[in-house]
Amino acid sequence: MYQRRNFGVMPATFGGLLEGMFPGNVNRINDDANVGTTPVNIMETEKSYEMQLIAPGIKKEEFKIGVEKNILTVAYDHKEESTEGTENKWLRTEYLTKSFKRSFILNEKIDSANINARYNDGILYLSLAKKEKTETPVREIAIN
Repeated sequence: MYQRRNFGVMPATFGGLLEGMFPGNVNRINDDANVGTTPVNIMETEKSYEMQLIAPGIKKEEFKIGVEKNILTVAYDHKEESTEGTENKWLRTEYLTKSFKRSFILNEKIDSANINARYNDGILYLSLAKKEKTETPVREIAIN
């Protein structure tokens, strides 16, 4: 029998079909319906969450990455190139680059001021540093 596990995650797409796929620290939220999407891998390490977005053929300057109100957004806006007025024309185009937008909810364990990105061999790498753990002091409370 299927036992539901609650990891504190509720993806907003596929009606919860992917519930529990991501750790409770990085959640996927609604992607923009007007643009495509790109696959993402998320790995947790001791000090960070590492994300990899597949995005071949895009210049690193064309990505828009930002954090607002604990939501990390990664987007690319594809602009059609016109070959009009040139002697060159495409005879066949099977490789299509589409615009995309991915958004992820960041919880209090992620240091949103310490997110780094690099782009290499068609993969956008994002490193989301975890905040240093602060221990809550243990003390007894006296009853008056």
